[in-house]
Amino acid sequence: MSCVTSAATQARAAGGPRAIVAGATGFTGALAAHLLWRHPDFELVAVTGRSELCRPLQEVYPRYRVPLAIEQLEPDRLEGIDAAVVAYPHAAAAPTVAMLRERGIRVVDLSADFRLRSLATYEHWYGAHPRPELLGEAVYGLTELHRAQIADAGIVANPGCYPTASLLALAPLARAGLIADVVIDAKQGISGAGRVFDESTHLSMAGENIVPYKVAAHRHTPEIEEQLALLAPAQGKDPADLRVQFQAHLVPLDQGEMASCYVTTTRPVQAEELREMYADAYAAEPFVEVVADPPGVLEVRETNYCRVFAAADEHTGKVIAFGAIDNLWKGTSSQALQNLNLMFGYPETRGLL
Repeated sequence: MSCVTSAATQARAAGGPRAIVAGATGFTGALAAHLLWRHPDFELVAVTGRSELCRPLQEVYPRYRVPLAIEQLEPDRLEGIDAAVVAYPHAAAAPTVAMLRERGIRVVDLSADFRLRSLATYEHWYGAHPRPELLGEAVYGLTELHRAQIADAGIVANPGCYPTASLLALAPLARAGLIADVVIDAKQGISGAGRVFDESTHLSMAGENIVPYKVAAHRHTPEIEEQLALLAPAQGKDPADLRVQFQAHLVPLDQGEMASCYVTTTRPVQAEELREMYADAYAAEPFVEVVADPPGVLEVRETNYCRVFAAADEHTGKVIAFGAIDNLWKGTSSQALQNLNLMFGYPETRGLL
């Protein structure tokens, strides 16, 4: 970290936990920096990246107004740092997380490197794991499911955006042992592809179009299966017992995400039972809203909220459950801040309302 930022700029939330964002030039890293910069307690002291060096982040992302200059991540200058958000791609993130943990820094990792408990499953979907010895230290960071473990964690693996929407839509059914089979039809805005576009995510392909992608091969599938297995009444059952059919689609939105989940239940479920199940499951959750009508993504844009709705289909006997989030916020960066709040003893709503 070598670029110079004025002392006046650095004097932000002085006295709180000192934080950095590694990988702040991507969409999710930049938003995480924005949320930490305006947080009343955390002191964001550096934003790092592998491009745009020495440019203020607010020049790269003017909407976020973070004046810190983008720097290289230099391990020797990490003394006194308490927290880090790592916003690197999978495989690139794990070595950085390991380096930060060696210095006692608590980390929220936005990549897939620590989301899966099973090393074999990770290697099947992603290839060799760079730091497998750290898997046992990581806690899956879907706050509503693992709140107690997150509070004490050194590494929190922020969930994928699709699993966030899908799992919050399905969790009450999974806990009740009601999922025999599920098909998840998920749709997301183009920001989910990140800053680097290819032929399938370029704006000319996304406009006035709907494009399925990663057909029968989406890497979020095992993440959803593993977490649903942990929620089942016989906790720890083999995720292979429930195969999730997951399909993602790119839709012509900037940001926003909808997971539509079609569930074959293990027994008939009536509408009133379903309403009570979801109301009870989320009554105390500050960021999950059970709504009376199917939600839309504009209702949650630029918020940390997830809106869920479930209905019993009398014709087919299935349950249809929906989860709507902002993929950059609750799907990634604001959920990272929700987790950091828990890790450092703040109310999880702090800086997010």
